[in-house]
Amino acid sequence: MELKTVHIQNFRSVEDSGDFSVEHLTCLVGKNEAGKTAILQALAGLNPHPATPFQYDIERDYPKRFLARYSERHKDKEAIVATTTWEINDAQKALIAAEFGLDAVADNKVTISRSYNSDVHWTVPVHVKTAIDYLIAHSAFSAPEKSQLGTPTTSDELLAKLKELAGSNPKHKALLDKLSSYPYSSVPGRVKQILEPYFPQFMYFSVYDRMNAVVHLPTLNDRASDGTLFTDDQLRGDRLFWEFLAYSGVSLEDILGATTFESFNARLQAASNVLTEEILEYWTQNQDIEVRVNVSEGRSGDPAPFNSGAVGRARIYNQLHKADTSFSERSAGFTWFFSFLIKFDRVKKEAKGKVLLLLDEPGLTLHGLAQADLLRYFSEKLSPHHQMIYSTHSPFMVPHENLMASRIVQDLVKVDDRGRRTPTGTQVREDVLNADRDSVFPLQGALGYSLTQTLFVGKHTILVEGPGDILYLQALSAELVRRSRTGLDPSWVLCPAGGIDKIHSFVSLFGGNNLDVIALSDYTKKDRNKLDALRRSQIIKDGGVLTMADFTAQEEADVEDLFDPQLFCSIVNKAYGLSGANELDPAKLKAADENTERQVKKAEAYFRVLPESIPEFDHFTPAAWLLTNPGTLSGDGPEVLSTLGRAEKLFNALNALRKR
Repeated sequence: MELKTVHIQNFRSVEDSGDFSVEHLTCLVGKNEAGKTAILQALAGLNPHPATPFQYDIERDYPKRFLARYSERHKDKEAIVATTTWEINDAQKALIAAEFGLDAVADNKVTISRSYNSDVHWTVPVHVKTAIDYLIAHSAFSAPEKSQLGTPTTSDELLAKLKELAGSNPKHKALLDKLSSYPYSSVPGRVKQILEPYFPQFMYFSVYDRMNAVVHLPTLNDRASDGTLFTDDQLRGDRLFWEFLAYSGVSLEDILGATTFESFNARLQAASNVLTEEILEYWTQNQDIEVRVNVSEGRSGDPAPFNSGAVGRARIYNQLHKADTSFSERSAGFTWFFSFLIKFDRVKKEAKGKVLLLLDEPGLTLHGLAQADLLRYFSEKLSPHHQMIYSTHSPFMVPHENLMASRIVQDLVKVDDRGRRTPTGTQVREDVLNADRDSVFPLQGALGYSLTQTLFVGKHTILVEGPGDILYLQALSAELVRRSRTGLDPSWVLCPAGGIDKIHSFVSLFGGNNLDVIALSDYTKKDRNKLDALRRSQIIKDGGVLTMADFTAQEEADVEDLFDPQLFCSIVNKAYGLSGANELDPAKLKAADENTERQVKKAEAYFRVLPESIPEFDHFTPAAWLLTNPGTLSGDGPEVLSTLGRAEKLFNALNALRKR
């Protein structure tokens, strides 16, 4: 079973999150106090793993401003917290079909929810009457025996009829026994029973333990034997040392049981080699380090219990500096990453049944590139075994290669006509590129970082104004290529430079990479001197500085002016959900600002007179909407064809510069 959608209600700051879909690896993005933790903990309570127990508590978890009216708001029912839909695979459908027939399987969706003080509630994909007909048809009844049963449509109707007949007919008694053996004596109860082994338990992690650098091994062994090592939270650091040895394939019993120095040393060396190889695969910050495990007799001058018996020490040796240090003296980021890999490798190996991982703000102490290493670990080591949802506010923890796997978490406030502020509560949005500026910042940072990294390896680079320009050009190029017309040569890399002012600095910064750079800029009359100066500087090859005005027959132009006004208005309306009196059309666009011919400036002016409930216009939102709705450019209307014609003229010019 794979989790597909989530709906959280009545939990802390989450009054109603709205329905949102999740991927196999999903990132919840939001600023501090947005409610990311509340979303994850509400999910954790749906089916908590014993290792990370979590139960809903009305006094603690129900939204405080409504707590006094709980009974009034929910009458005789408990408030629902989590409602989820799951997708079952063909093998799981086959298990249902084997018992009730293929026609009884309604679809591949299961709904599972949980309320305060209640068990998990399932809605299963089964046609009950069809399943009952199948049971009757496959029970070897004669025609008269079938006739006696009538035409039951529910499990209760069939159960009642069988109880009437079971005393005089063994075949009816056999079916009664079978139906009675089902949970709740019902077909849905049996379908739930079939699917329950595939329903994952949720492991929620918000505290990420760090391994102790020094451990008294006999004491560790005693605590492992009596079980306190695994139940006492005060021993989490020692527990990770024990898991550290198991991760290496060298158990504590093996080390303490060694009878000769050579066998003892060989086992420790094996542990060191395994750990070094595994850690360095996902720690690219320093490739000159080596993990070393050392066990020696405690010295009398050391504090108890490290003053006698076998003491285990984890140390990190730096091959470059020819020096080693205690594990505890390494950077907070390294000790966190090291401990995390050990912990989750054990989760992966020991998880019984399906486990869905919920990770709250992992990797906060890591450098940006180390966070990228952590994401790679998620993808390569955890994701193949577990579905995952994690939260972050770091741009480096956003999967920039798949931004649409992110969900924006916002704590919203409604302001009425009197200026009174009323909390709406935490909500989760799938339209990740249409959220407020603070919430979307990590995604913008991730996109900018990805594009900048691409610039380092892209020999042929086109500098444009901003990310919105990139999305527009990608969408136009894709449609032209689909029509077997000229799109942008794929060897060109598009990168935002931030405007004419910044192009010179940008090219100077990356000039050492021997890049083939051209500039494609938006243009206004006030930019004339800057543009002339850029061309005279010869930092970009002759003919390599172009403006949008060169392709739009306008004195001033932005990338938006490649679009026919009718098409541009349509994109803006759909991107912002404008309708009725607020809907934008070419006439309104033209009248919005008569002092400019630039469509983006006209749109900004138009939005300034719209109701405050409509977000402020920005360049990025319509471009992002167009990229995710490519069918907008697939028609043959004059507004589409004229737009594509201008774009093709632009791409021909750019491609010609690539071949010079």
